[in-house]
Amino acid sequence: MDPEVDLQQTDSSNPAETTLPPTRMTRQQTLTLISIASVNFSSMICYSILGPFFPNEAVKKGASQTVIGLIFGCYAVCNLIGSLIMGKYIVQIGAKFMLVAGLFVSSGCTILFGLLNRAPAGTTFISLCFVVRSIDALGFAAAMTSTFAMAGKIFPNNVATVLGGLEVFTGLGLILGPPLGGWFYQFFGYEVPFMLLGCFVLIMVPFNIYVLPSIEAEPSKDSFLPLITKVKVLLICYSIFTLSAGLGFLDATLSLFAMEKFNLSAGSVGLILLGLSLPYCLASPLMGYITDKYPSTRSWFMVTGGVVTAFGFVMLGPAPFLHIQSQLWLQVFMLGVIGFSLGITVIPMFPEIITCAYENGYDEGLSTLGMVSGLFGAFWSAGMFYGPTVGGLITQHLNFEWAAAVQGGVVLVGALLLAVHYLCQQQSVPKDSRPADENTPLVTD
Repeated sequence: MDPEVDLQQTDSSNPAETTLPPTRMTRQQTLTLISIASVNFSSMICYSILGPFFPNEAVKKGASQTVIGLIFGCYAVCNLIGSLIMGKYIVQIGAKFMLVAGLFVSSGCTILFGLLNRAPAGTTFISLCFVVRSIDALGFAAAMTSTFAMAGKIFPNNVATVLGGLEVFTGLGLILGPPLGGWFYQFFGYEVPFMLLGCFVLIMVPFNIYVLPSIEAEPSKDSFLPLITKVKVLLICYSIFTLSAGLGFLDATLSLFAMEKFNLSAGSVGLILLGLSLPYCLASPLMGYITDKYPSTRSWFMVTGGVVTAFGFVMLGPAPFLHIQSQLWLQVFMLGVIGFSLGITVIPMFPEIITCAYENGYDEGLSTLGMVSGLFGAFWSAGMFYGPTVGGLITQHLNFEWAAAVQGGVVLVGALLLAVHYLCQQQSVPKDSRPADENTPLVTD
């Protein structure tokens, strides 16, 4: 392995509470963090830019709510396939090359998407949307799979803390994307937002070529299947699916609902979406630090966050059976609740799956990290397909309020299943195997 990459020499075990003093980051670690942060930021700002205005533009081009949901959903399907393949072969392809190539593809597709308004309305426009979004999804999958794996490899003892810090830049991308997209669209038209952001991502390519370290590793013979058959991993993956489905649902439906219900402009819709992104951005580093310092809290943070997220979706409409009038302040507040609870829930999931993989005999190396990263990305992408597609169908045939309530129910099921599993797991641990208190005598009469 490249000696510059083997950056943390401390024991990688996971005690109940981490008491080792934090070590100062090396120059290579700092540069790697800057690089990965730039990838998270640029990727998410390009992804989130569509929310405030694309659904409305697609309707003008002859797309129905269901087709709009499928356009958002096809991105997730290709991301799912790409995540699994690239997670499996990250060692053979090379983590650095995968990241840089993914950024290059994503930048080109973003620019191309800005030219689609010149396509004829109807089938041609819709088909080109599917093609460009699908290729863009493969580039996004390559970039994000490699960033997760590299973060886990370079910071093995502080995965949640590092990911929580990096999610600040993910949150900033989600924060800036909608308002910038809405304002640029409102003042300059459809093409300008995509052209500017596409060129911005393209600039990130040479920067990351220069900054990122090369990581050498041996490929592993381990596969996804044995890991996904573990009950704990399966339930966490289902929760990942439900949470991403909620975000995908909001991407495809919230802007149209807000415009029609509250008579808002595209720029104002972008500001509403700040209510979702900003709390997530604030919660992520806090949860990363806490769950790294106290790993035993990860499970109940995931459960609690899932329950609160479900409540937020039920109240977002609000659900018709509650007989509460829909108001703008309530919707913004519930978006904030959802954003903060997502930070509580999502951040512990990746290190928890890594821990489970190591406990079941997987090699502690880049190959396993890539596999876990691909698995995480695949289930996240599956939810991003389900959310806009099914949510779009329910919205079209019923309304947004019922669709949000259904999404809340899906999230609640995942949280409750995790709670039941953890309770059963605690009950099955014999009392004799639990750690003794300091006052417990080692020898009894």
